[in-house]
Amino acid sequence: MRIYIKPGLCAYLMLLACGALHEAQLNGAESAIPGVSSIATHPIHPVLIRNEHGSLIRVILSVDEKSDITVRALTFALEGTDDLSDIDSLTLCATDDKVDFSPAKPLGKPVPPAASLTFNTEQKLRPGANVFWLSCRLKETAKLSHRVAAVCSSIETTAGPLTPRDESAGFRQRIGIAVRKHQDDGVHTYRIPALTLSSKGTLLCVYDMRRRASRDLQEDIDIGLSRSHDGGQTWDPVSVIMDMGEFGGLPQEQNGCSDPGIIVDQQTGEIFCFAVWMNGKPGKHQWRGDGSEAGHEVGKSAQLLVVRSTDDGRTWTKPENLTRTLKQEAWWLLAPAPQSGINLPDGTLVMPMQGRDEKGVPFATIMISRDHGATWTLSQPAYSGGNECQAAQLGDESIMLNIRNDRERFRAVFVTKDLGQTWQPHATHRDTLIEPNCNGSLFRADYDADGKRQHLLLFANPHTQKTRTHHTIQVSFDDGLTWPKKHHILLDEGRGAGYPSFARVDDQHVGIVYEGSQAQLTFEKFSIAELIGK
Repeated sequence: MRIYIKPGLCAYLMLLACGALHEAQLNGAESAIPGVSSIATHPIHPVLIRNEHGSLIRVILSVDEKSDITVRALTFALEGTDDLSDIDSLTLCATDDKVDFSPAKPLGKPVPPAASLTFNTEQKLRPGANVFWLSCRLKETAKLSHRVAAVCSSIETTAGPLTPRDESAGFRQRIGIAVRKHQDDGVHTYRIPALTLSSKGTLLCVYDMRRRASRDLQEDIDIGLSRSHDGGQTWDPVSVIMDMGEFGGLPQEQNGCSDPGIIVDQQTGEIFCFAVWMNGKPGKHQWRGDGSEAGHEVGKSAQLLVVRSTDDGRTWTKPENLTRTLKQEAWWLLAPAPQSGINLPDGTLVMPMQGRDEKGVPFATIMISRDHGATWTLSQPAYSGGNECQAAQLGDESIMLNIRNDRERFRAVFVTKDLGQTWQPHATHRDTLIEPNCNGSLFRADYDADGKRQHLLLFANPHTQKTRTHHTIQVSFDDGLTWPKKHHILLDEGRGAGYPSFARVDDQHVGIVYEGSQAQLTFEKFSIAELIGK
């Protein structure tokens, strides 16, 4: 029986788990060398500007018994790469019998790009799998609209030549940028991104700066901001826009701020960033037990803060506390949903929110302002048992709220026609969009087609009900009733923390920041034409 392996690491891990990898490799390609087979696959993830390594192709030589065969050379072609000048260098690495990429064992020095590359080596083959990886380092000027492709065209061994079967022939990897990585500026972990576009065309990405560890609150966490003036191609140095210091005489690790939500008033240009602040309660968590309690008192209940900017995000006000104004005293918590808000055509600002009610049960809702952020009003909870959420306006002017659902591994979806005073479940509520219990991003993108103004909905999350892998974009042309599989875009099959956030980049493009496998915060850009399938 011939076994065909699907492209990507996940297929290999599944095969390893059932003990079938060796058989699959031996049957994977016709070979002129008895007892030796070769197969090539491509990992599904972007290659990132600012990363030292971006794995492109994995070549596995499988030997069924002890032999005296040595690999002398591997030759690769970069046909299908949009622009070789995007690439700074390429490296060939060996990972012995491990299928995951590692740069720990390079075979020679990095080489400059060329249409065809031959790496000379002397690697004796051992019984079982012998794994080689080609990786690249991108230039900072690599274009986000370009792709990179690599094919292993031949392998020279002491027993003769091999041509590996390419199980994902024609696959081309997208170029993205690592906006934030582990230990950038000495910060251990960057998490919880929210992306938006200012009225002046500047991309703004806010996030947690988890300085000491990857843990949620309570910890030493500040809210950071990255700005891009060129559609995400480059990003300014990080700015800290919310830091409660040593408030109340307590150390930084007992004054953490987290879960930023951001909204731009497109009429006035003012930008609002909300976050939740915990004071005291070391070792606690705002979503568990008494990490946040009923009432309004600092040190008992987590606090809802806002900072504002009127100069395109360059400078920000000191934090303003909205807890007593908006949080019901009986509730245990009120916090922003870590996402971007939306502007309605009449100027109303809509910000997704979350909290814990008088029983400590999570809920999702929205917060609105009709006076350009001078005052805010909290709507009625849309759903009990869910929390992180994203709002989008539909074609009939109602508002859809797409919600992380803690009850099961399907998204909760509600709609309101009166700005959250009443809510009705959508037709896809709890039965269409799958999730592993993770934040997601919902976004409306308007565009012109055939002389008419049209719109689509985009949804992104880890498209699985197990772990936070398979980071995927889905597209709906009917206000979220259906999400055709042919319009799914798999961004990254690997495991990451999972949180995504969409924003408009310009009239022709949409951007996304997400927590993928290649960087803590990855940015990619997509044309509307690609999303609608043209």
